[in-house]
Amino acid sequence: MKAGSKFPERLKTSVKHVLAGMGLAMIALPAVGQELNLTVSGQTLSGQSFLLIALVTVLSLAPGLAVMITCFPFIVTVLSILRQAIGLQQSPPNMLIVSLSLFLTWFIMEPVFQAAWADGISPLIAGTIDLSTAFDRGISPFRMFMSQRVDIATFASLADLRPETAGITDTASAPLSLLVPSFMLSEIARAFEIGFLIFLPFLIIDLVVSAVLMSMGMMMVPPAVVALPFKLAFFVVANGWSLISGALVRSYF
Repeated sequence: MKAGSKFPERLKTSVKHVLAGMGLAMIALPAVGQELNLTVSGQTLSGQSFLLIALVTVLSLAPGLAVMITCFPFIVTVLSILRQAIGLQQSPPNMLIVSLSLFLTWFIMEPVFQAAWADGISPLIAGTIDLSTAFDRGISPFRMFMSQRVDIATFASLADLRPETAGITDTASAPLSLLVPSFMLSEIARAFEIGFLIFLPFLIIDLVVSAVLMSMGMMMVPPAVVALPFKLAFFVVANGWSLISGALVRSYF
């Protein structure tokens, strides 16, 4: 009986708490509906919130932008092919290759980044231009960079696939939906061409080692294991990292 008498008391207490919460919510609704008109450093709070959201969005899209409209895909593809040519599967690790590619991309693209900041982002933060104008000005340096690296045959083949873009020959004024994939395909194709040239000396070392092992009757010894120290020594003596990195950078200037 005592347990049954306590149950209604608990139910009443819970109902009181729910009603009190609903009352507080109804009192707070008019305050939520008020428009914020606070001004900080000449900008409204809503304007600063919008800029903060835009900045966070741009930062979240930064990896995708680095892959699409910079020299990053070209560099990371060449370095990955180099690792395969030497015969190393996990060294240097992927993180190191990506990090080196990012910093080389930064070194190459820094003038483009500075131009995009000065022409588009800085005036937008200062409030002198709107978002649409800032986007057009900010993307213009990247558009110029991509147009100089696009393969004309690749660009024309993609342009002919759509009636809206058929006949476009000016890469600088082409829509981004056409310019960006043309640029990426051109960079990947160029990276594979350089990768072929990188593979040749290491392939010769593999063939020589295989021929020597067969002539010695050591057919059970994997040629890749024996050739790996010779390929590493050849790459180190030739100062391969500096030569390849310098060649990649010079190809953009």
